[in-house]
Amino acid sequence: MASQHSTAVIVGSLRKGSFSLKIAKALTRLAPPSLQFDVITLGGLSFYNQDLEATPPADWVSFRERVKKADAVLFVTPEYNRSVPGVLKNAIDVGSRPYGQSVFDGKPGGVISNSPGAIGGFGANHHLRQSLVFLNVPVLQQPEAYVGGIGDAFDENDELVKASLREFLEAYIKAFAAWVVQQTR
Repeated sequence: MASQHSTAVIVGSLRKGSFSLKIAKALTRLAPPSLQFDVITLGGLSFYNQDLEATPPADWVSFRERVKKADAVLFVTPEYNRSVPGVLKNAIDVGSRPYGQSVFDGKPGGVISNSPGAIGGFGANHHLRQSLVFLNVPVLQQPEAYVGGIGDAFDENDELVKASLREFLEAYIKAFAAWVVQQTR
């Protein structure tokens, strides 16, 4: 039996019915058995403030522990103003501090961006990748995942109904699983 790799799936949107959360949940159903997911939403994560590091808030500690125990990290995010949402940037700041104690360090990663528009969150995807280079997160390069036209991909029960997206996400998550295995040997 193949070993399982735990993956923290960080959702970069606060909206209850966000497409990013729907994608994250769909991935849990499409993934090969070698991946085990912990879907992390960010609504309860307070703003990073270095002054609080002496006694970090409980929500920071919980977030850091969840990511730290994962073998890999996968970000699923919308695009806001050609970049990542502030809540996702805050999560990166919380997880990467204090300096030298980043919970992201060395974990294989992936980025899936999405948008109702045609370019699928290209700007957010690449801004996030810039941060991940600094954080020493080796990111899956291919396939790139810019999910455009997401508006009609899910039904009223949040089930993925767009066949082309299902096929793409299945291919992506299989490639991600292989990437995690390669990086964690």
